[in-house]
Amino acid sequence: MAKTVKTMQGKVLDMEKLQLANEMTPAVGNVKVNARGDELGPGGKIVKTREEIMKDFYNKRNKNVVKPDNKMVPDNDGE
Repeated sequence: MAKTVKTMQGKVLDMEKLQLANEMTPAVGNVKVNARGDELGPGGKIVKTREEIMKDFYNKRNKNVVKPDNKMVPDNDGE
């Protein structure tokens, strides 16, 4: 079900429809992303999708996992 809100003037806005219509629009601010969260490069071209960004984040976060016996599992980088 779409999230709708009523404005002060009595108009009904469909927030989900508005978000989907503008998901490729660059976000306002100093972070180079669009409304979806994709990383943008020169000319507004998508460099990294939000799925790739999240995948990289969780891969880095889960690199060193603590086993139940409290021993660290070394990462596979050889460092």
